[in-house]
Amino acid sequence: MRNVILSAFPRNMRLPDPSTPNLKIDLLAEISQPPRILSDVIGALKEKQIKIDTDEYMKTKPEGSTFLTELKHRLLLSQNEANLAGTVYNVPLINSLVLYVGMQAIQQLQSKPATQHASTQQMTQNPPMDIFLVSAAMDIFQTLINNLDTEGRYLFLNAVANQLRYPNNHTHYFSFVLLFLFAEASQEIVQEQITRVLLERLIVNRPHPWGLLITFIELIKNPRYSFWSRSFTRCAPEIERLFESVLRSCGGAKAADDGMVTGGIPDGNH
Repeated sequence: MRNVILSAFPRNMRLPDPSTPNLKIDLLAEISQPPRILSDVIGALKEKQIKIDTDEYMKTKPEGSTFLTELKHRLLLSQNEANLAGTVYNVPLINSLVLYVGMQAIQQLQSKPATQHASTQQMTQNPPMDIFLVSAAMDIFQTLINNLDTEGRYLFLNAVANQLRYPNNHTHYFSFVLLFLFAEASQEIVQEQITRVLLERLIVNRPHPWGLLITFIELIKNPRYSFWSRSFTRCAPEIERLFESVLRSCGGAKAADDGMVTGGIPDGNH
C-alpha cells in the first residue's frame, strides 16, 4: 500500500523510463518544481518545540549550539508513549523533521545567486542541486545516521525514502541525500541499511515509485559507489541472486560510465 501511495503522480505528467540509457534527471523540466504537500509538516515540530531550534540552526549554525548533540534525545518518546507505540522513537516527528529540513535546504539552494557561468533564467528554471551548499542540512542528516541506533537509523532512512516519488525537486534533493550518505558512510552497516530500505520497496509487487527506481539504479550501476564490492551483496547465494534479479528488472549491467543523478556528489569524495 505504501508504494501505491508514493507512486502517485500528476495526471498530466509523463514519467521518463528510469532504465533509459544516459538519462539525466537534472535536465527534466519537472525536476525543479516542488510537489504539493497537503500534510501538516510543521505540526509535530511545533508540538515538541523543535521548529524554532531547527530554523535557527539551518539559518545561522550558531557557534556552541547544542542542537545536534541533543537531537537524538528529542526524538525519543516517554516511557508510557513508547509502550503504547511499540517503539522508543517519535516516528511522526522524525518524518516531519526530515521533510522540513529538506524543504528548507531546497529553499536555500533556490535563493543562491546565479553564478558567473549560469544565467538568471537557467537558475530559475533549474537551480543547481549542490547539497554541499547547505551544510546545515547535511549536518543534521549525518548526525542522525551516525548517532541513532539501528532502529532509529532505519526510521530515519525510511523518512528519506518516502520523498523519492515522481519527478520534482524533493525527489531530486533526497535522492542526492541518500546517495551522499551511502558514499560517505564510515561503516558498511550503514550502507547495508540504506540498501535494505530501498530493496524492501523494490522486491514487492509493482508499482514502484519513480524516484526510488532512479536512486537504486544510480546506486548499483554507477561505479563511484562501488556497490558490488560491498560484502553484504554476496554474503549468501540467495542474496546474490536477489540482487541480480533486481538488477535485471532495473534493466542493465553492474556499472555505467556516468550517473543519471548529476551535480551533487563529486567523484573525489569517496
